[in-house]
Amino acid sequence: MGSGGGALGLSSPLFANGHLSSSSNSTSLPLPVEDGNHLAMVKPSSSIVNLPHYKWRLLIAYDGTRYAGWQFQVSPPTIQCIVEKALIQITKLERECLHFVGASRTDTGVHAWGQVAHFITPFNYDSLETIHAALNGLLPSGIRVREISAATPEFHARFSAKSKVYHYKIYNDTIMDPFQRHYVYHSVYKLNSAAMREAAKMFIRKHDFSAFVNASRNDRVPDPVKTIFRFDVIEMGPLIQLEVEGSGFLYRQVRNMVALLIQIGKEAIPTEIVPKILATLDRRELAKYALSAPPHGLCLVSVKYNQEHLLLPSDCPTTSFGRHHTITKCKLPFY
Repeated sequence: MGSGGGALGLSSPLFANGHLSSSSNSTSLPLPVEDGNHLAMVKPSSSIVNLPHYKWRLLIAYDGTRYAGWQFQVSPPTIQCIVEKALIQITKLERECLHFVGASRTDTGVHAWGQVAHFITPFNYDSLETIHAALNGLLPSGIRVREISAATPEFHARFSAKSKVYHYKIYNDTIMDPFQRHYVYHSVYKLNSAAMREAAKMFIRKHDFSAFVNASRNDRVPDPVKTIFRFDVIEMGPLIQLEVEGSGFLYRQVRNMVALLIQIGKEAIPTEIVPKILATLDRRELAKYALSAPPHGLCLVSVKYNQEHLLLPSDCPTTSFGRHHTITKCKLPFY
C-alpha cells in the first residue's frame, strides 16, 4: 500500500509466521483490513485477541489563544480534540483505539512549546516522516507537531513525567510591544524584580499548595503536595521571565503564584507573605491579595522524563524532526 492511503507507512505485519503476537505489548484492538485504497478498521471476533500495538510519542507546540485548553472537548475546540481529529483521519482508527494522552492539561489561552503526548496504533511504521508531514498538513497553523518518535510500552506521557517547566512572561514598560500582546502580560507598574526573585525562592522545596489551587470543574482529584525545584526571575530589558520547574502543578497553581509575585513586585505586599499564605492551606487567603494572572503570558516549555523512559524500542523507525523540501531544478525561466 502506498504512503498516500490509510495508515501511512504501514510496514510491520500484525501476524508473525501466520499467528497472532503473544507478546506483552499487545491489546484487543480492532483489526485493520484492506478496503480499496484505505485501511478499514473492523471489530475483532472473540477468537482474535492480543493483537500487537505500537506506542508513539509526539512533541507538540501550540498557540493557545483561540482554544479552550488541552483537555478533550468538542465545543469550544481544544488542542487535544484538534490533534485527535487529524490522527483519526490519518490512521483510520477510532478515538478509543488511539488512547491519545497529553502530559499536561494546559488551560484556556495557555500556550505550549514542549507539550508531550502519546498514542497507540495496532500497526508499525517504516518511516515517521510521512505521518509527521500529514499531521502538520491537517493541523491549523497555530498547532505544530515538532517531533514524532517510537516509545516503549512502559512510557506514559503524563505518568512518566519527572518534572514540567513553565515560563510566564511579563512586559514591564509603559507601552506594550504590540507584537507580543498575545504571549506576554503587560504590567504598566514598575516591578521590583529583586523582591520578586526573593519571594520566588520561598516556593522552592516540597509544599502543600492547597492555598494556590483553584476549584476544578473537571475530573481532577489533585494531590496538593508538590515539589518546586527552581523558580527563577530573569530580566531581559523590559521583559521579565518567570521560569518555574516542578514535579507537577495544581489547577492554576502557576498563574496564582505569578499573581502573588506581581503584587510583591509592585511592592503592595511584603515578600514574607508567601510562607504565611502557604501555611494557611486556604485559597481564600490568597484571594485577599491576588487574583490569577492572565493565561496568555503562560507557556509550557518542556516536560522532562528519566532517560530510560525515552529509550527507543527495537525494530522501530527513526525519530522524525520534519523534513526539508528540495527543488531539483530551477522552474523559473531565465531572462
